[in-house]
Amino acid sequence: MFQSTPVTGQNSMKGVTPLPGQMIPPKGKVSHRSLFSMKRNRRGFTLVEIAIVLVIIGLLLGGVLKGQELISSAKVKSLGNDFRHAQVMLYGYQDKYRRLPGDDNGAVARWSLEAGHQGNGNGVIAGRWDAETPTAANESVLLWEHLRRANLMTGSTDFSSATAAALPANSEGGRFGVSGERPITSMSGGSFYACSDTIDGKLALQLDISMDDGKPNTGTLQGVRQENGVTQADGHHSASTTYEEGTRYTVCMTY
Repeated sequence: MFQSTPVTGQNSMKGVTPLPGQMIPPKGKVSHRSLFSMKRNRRGFTLVEIAIVLVIIGLLLGGVLKGQELISSAKVKSLGNDFRHAQVMLYGYQDKYRRLPGDDNGAVARWSLEAGHQGNGNGVIAGRWDAETPTAANESVLLWEHLRRANLMTGSTDFSSATAAALPANSEGGRFGVSGERPITSMSGGSFYACSDTIDGKLALQLDISMDDGKPNTGTLQGVRQENGVTQADGHHSASTTYEEGTRYTVCMTY
């Protein structure tokens, strides 16, 4: 029978008696088998796990893009409703009083308004669409006072100043107004012109597609780009030839 012989020195292990021919790794070192076991335990991601992560990322990105698309669609719908509601209110007032709002020369007597807060009754809504001062010369401003007095729209009836009147604005924070004066020289036909300002080119294009022909310089709805933040729908400029994302436009529609 073989007898065990204790091993001393650097190769000794406390409490361990090696068998004859058995090698004990030096103190502080790891055996090849242990290294192999450690490497085997450090495995990477499987293809299935990577695929799952990619699917989750795709779903998140798709949700973000879909959300942005829904926001844009909601803005376009709101902008379009401004034009539709304006037309309904204009014709509703005309049917009720046989006059045009703003141009109505019987408004002062009807609602006991301040002197000068009525038009001349010539059948044309005078003044620029984006005028702000409520005077007889700006029937396009008095139009909103008359519509509110007639309960055809909500809002302040205090037209002592533009601030008090809280003139209409669109969902992009730009002005919305109506006039009988042509704002864009390339437009023709109709008795009224409604304009909405500060609309990004991407939204303006979608709005034009949904309500007209998708082109800024033809049809009943046209657009002209702003210059240095100032509208060019002033009756002296023609429509732009294209809509560009990142550029602001004034979009006008004729009725």
